[in-house]
Amino acid sequence: MKISIAIDGPAAAGKSTVAKKIAEILGYTYIDTGAMYRAFTWYCMEKGVDCQNEDECVALIPEVTIKLRPNGVVLCNDIDVTREIREPRVSGNVSYIASYKDIRLFLVDQQRKMASKHSVIMDGRDIGTYVLPDADVKIFQIASVETRAVRRYDENIAKGIPCTLEEIENDVRKRDYIDSHRDFAPLKCAPDAITLDTSFMTVDEVVNAIIEIINKKLKEKENA
Repeated sequence: MKISIAIDGPAAAGKSTVAKKIAEILGYTYIDTGAMYRAFTWYCMEKGVDCQNEDECVALIPEVTIKLRPNGVVLCNDIDVTREIREPRVSGNVSYIASYKDIRLFLVDQQRKMASKHSVIMDGRDIGTYVLPDADVKIFQIASVETRAVRRYDENIAKGIPCTLEEIENDVRKRDYIDSHRDFAPLKCAPDAITLDTSFMTVDEVVNAIIEIINKKLKEKENA
């Protein structure tokens, strides 16, 4: 039986870190949808296209192939962009790319195909509301802006990506606004999702809490 787990939430809430660990523990396939939008953003910037120009960005769709490797490597047109897509310049523009309907439809189609083949954990902004509306378990993971900014700052520094905490916090606030106000598939909590505030939780505590929720939900479905 294929199981689908949707973890949604705002930027830098720690969704990817948690989802990867849960996937490893449960033996599910992890699909980092955010990396796909980041890869498309990176390609637009490499082509010199203004990420706020929807028509120019959408026109690049036929040129783009994005692949996610099980080891976390992200390929855009067979180029390893795993590190580049985490740079501040990409982070500052990815919400524009993710707001464009045609690009979302292009990537959502790929995401759904991946989910149809395996038991998956998928994280993003609209997984439980749009990409996988029938997911077996839906989590909406949140944290304060300040907490999220510190987490992303520490992550970037550890990876050798230059940035400032102020820069990251401003980016997080901007992304929150764009993601929640876009016309197509905005960031929002699904009615049947469980909200989990991780502001004062360690990664392991979040992982354990979500696994407990998953086990409880799956048991309820079995007994229904």
